[in-house]
Amino acid sequence: MKYPVTVYGDTALRKEAQDVDKNYEGLAEIISNMWETMNGSDGVGLAAPQVGKSIRVFIVDATSGADKEPELADFKKVFINPEILELSDEEWTMNEGCLSLPEIHEEVTRPNVVKLKYYDEDFNEHIEEFKGYAGRIIQHEYDHLEGILFIDHLSPLRRRLLKSKLNNIVHGKVQPAYKIKTPMNAV
Repeated sequence: MKYPVTVYGDTALRKEAQDVDKNYEGLAEIISNMWETMNGSDGVGLAAPQVGKSIRVFIVDATSGADKEPELADFKKVFINPEILELSDEEWTMNEGCLSLPEIHEEVTRPNVVKLKYYDEDFNEHIEEFKGYAGRIIQHEYDHLEGILFIDHLSPLRRRLLKSKLNNIVHGKVQPAYKIKTPMNAV
């Protein structure tokens, strides 16, 4: 089942998500529905808060980056209860978008490498480093679990320049190719 994507202005996107355990009711179904939602929205990552679930779960499909980073050819992962252990000092800037911020794309600077502790969908613990495109997606999705949006990384001036686009999102005056849930329930 495809979920509607929660968009900018909804308070669910600003809450810190809660940890889950392996007995969390319906978790496998939620994850399956998140994959269906993300794939139907042409996304590369999706965090549970983006579908109205305030739990520490996100998914990443970085396979679209395999043309520049061949090691991403099969990079599809589930991250449960992730915790950032370390971020590199080296940073890089890339244009980012977000399913919860339709029609907005901006240059965002992030660390190049992130070291992460997380559980997979079978609740096996992993500690891994991710770099480049995969690391960027992971940091973006992790931010959603903390109630942070990529526009929060922009300068105050840049955010002011986006104000009318953000208001359009809040009032349902955007029409992405996927179903959204606006704070005004307009869509």
